[in-house]
Amino acid sequence: MSAPTTPAVLPFGSWPTPITSELVVASAVRVSGARVDGDAVYWAEASPSAGGRTQIVRRDPDGTTTDLLPEGFDARTGVHEYGGAAWWVRGGVVWFANWLDQRLYRLAPGGEPEPLTPEPAIPRGDRFADGSVAGAEILLVRERHGGSGATDVRNEVVRIAADTPSEPEVLVSGPDFVISPQLSPDGRRIVWIQWDHPSMPWDDTVLMGRNLETGDEAYIAGGPGESVSEPRWQPDGSLWFLSDRTGWWNLYRWVPGEDIKPLVVLDAEIGVPGWQLGSSRYAVLPGGRVVFARWSKGYDGLAVREPDGEFTELDLPFSAIGSVAPYGVGSVVVVAGTPTEEPGVHVVSVDGDVETLQAPRDLGIDDGYLSVPEAVSFPSVDPAGLPRTAHGLFYPPANPAVAGPAGELPPLLVVIHGGPTAAALPVLSVAVQYWTSRGFGVVDVNYGGSTGFGRAYREQLKGAWGIVDVADCLAAARHLAVTGRVDGARLAIRGGSAGGYTVLAALARADTPFSAGADHYGVADLEALAADTHKFESRYLDGLVGPYPAAREVYVERSPIHHVDQFHTPLIVLQGDEDAIVPPNQSEAIVEALRARQVPVAYLLFTGEQHGFRKAENIRRALDAELSFYSQVFGFATDVPEIEVENLPR
Repeated sequence: MSAPTTPAVLPFGSWPTPITSELVVASAVRVSGARVDGDAVYWAEASPSAGGRTQIVRRDPDGTTTDLLPEGFDARTGVHEYGGAAWWVRGGVVWFANWLDQRLYRLAPGGEPEPLTPEPAIPRGDRFADGSVAGAEILLVRERHGGSGATDVRNEVVRIAADTPSEPEVLVSGPDFVISPQLSPDGRRIVWIQWDHPSMPWDDTVLMGRNLETGDEAYIAGGPGESVSEPRWQPDGSLWFLSDRTGWWNLYRWVPGEDIKPLVVLDAEIGVPGWQLGSSRYAVLPGGRVVFARWSKGYDGLAVREPDGEFTELDLPFSAIGSVAPYGVGSVVVVAGTPTEEPGVHVVSVDGDVETLQAPRDLGIDDGYLSVPEAVSFPSVDPAGLPRTAHGLFYPPANPAVAGPAGELPPLLVVIHGGPTAAALPVLSVAVQYWTSRGFGVVDVNYGGSTGFGRAYREQLKGAWGIVDVADCLAAARHLAVTGRVDGARLAIRGGSAGGYTVLAALARADTPFSAGADHYGVADLEALAADTHKFESRYLDGLVGPYPAAREVYVERSPIHHVDQFHTPLIVLQGDEDAIVPPNQSEAIVEALRARQVPVAYLLFTGEQHGFRKAENIRRALDAELSFYSQVFGFATDVPEIEVENLPR
């Protein structure tokens, strides 16, 4: 769609745009997990129009693509609740965990999916992920739920037959968590990563090994203050892995009986936080070249390490890279996106040549509607009030057909990513452009605690959740207002999950600069979350807030539900009714408290949604409802259906 040559002048927020909620979900596909098997490339696609179902796609050398899973199958695992590494492939055979029953299935070429694991005693009680094929067997992670909550869950490394149904054999049990089981090329050793509560995988993990012939176990790397991930055996018997022992997730090599040697040491992050299983940020090519993704100063990129240790940064348009897999002698397959294109599947050579295998969708709109993010840094403070610097990505309004009134500035949406150990990604999000093309400025904040800036920056949130993140979000809004980028009287804040908690904490204070907020399945009561959540995160708050119940006073003090007396800002709350990570009672508690105080509030509960909305109709309704909410609070016209905002003066 092209824009007129003379822009119309309309109030910010009311700008007509082709980027509607329908466009956000229409043909939208989330691509992930590229794998290579022989001459074929595989990846996963999740589509809102298919209810969030994950399909596995194979691309043959002639360019033909084939959807492999028949109707009724969904390659998605519930391990750690966040999933990841739900499928793998070898010799044309695909193994996958099916979302409906969580059993492991085998899909041979031309066949139908066949279950390999027994029907569990408790429906969906046995969950599988993170597998690797080793000859006629598979090593993988099993998460066994006993039915009595987070304390009745066992995570184990198991071994099963690759081609016939069998009862899994337990190889590793005891640690609270185990991931990344790998068998050595000679079949004599296995390695895995483990950790125990209250650590999270980006805090302290240990890389362990076992001699299968003698049963002897040995520590390899990791421990207090060190996070290890992505172990991969190489044909020469060496083991490569990522570690942040220097403060950054870099690449190392270990040979049994020898000392660990660094391979790539940079002030940049190769690794990513282990919210999901199966991260793949580097690929070792024949001859010893390594192609790796590295995150630096808010942007991602690819680099090559030669066998002699020399590095080359590849000149590529990509700003966010999801996975890296070896492809032939001198190339890798990546899932990657740019500030103006959603992620696609591409082949990248060590010389920087790019071939696109699966292009991102064509939005069919003028590029002038796309706001390109600008990396910004701004002053903030630590819990003691001392100065520090925080970071973010600022998206100015962009619409070639419309301009704002002279002398006016746009409203601002301060976006809070989840985690909180995650990051703002500088890749095209049509959901962000939904706002910027209507005349909103958007700042996606990489507050202290975010990934991508090293362990020291990540650990600024230790014991300070609800303080550092809030300070940085307030600082981002005030900085953009003071520098004349946005209207300081129309500041809004929005976030989901952990970001929803930051939204509530930023609003439940007398000095909040925000005049509207949107809480997507956020935490209102830290005590309730500590008592009612899943195993993976059941001790996460120990590091972010303090051990519970010893630090109960801190939990109470930091919980927005206990500060509603200072809450006067209009709020919209959006929640899935099947959310096991942040249960609906969290949202309902804050909504009822605001109703009792006559604070303007809107509440939408989405049937059949878990932690994050996956169905097209719900994604659309949530976006349009939030726009309607802002239009009523800020006083501009819009073309979306109006929702009810209780207690809002007319």
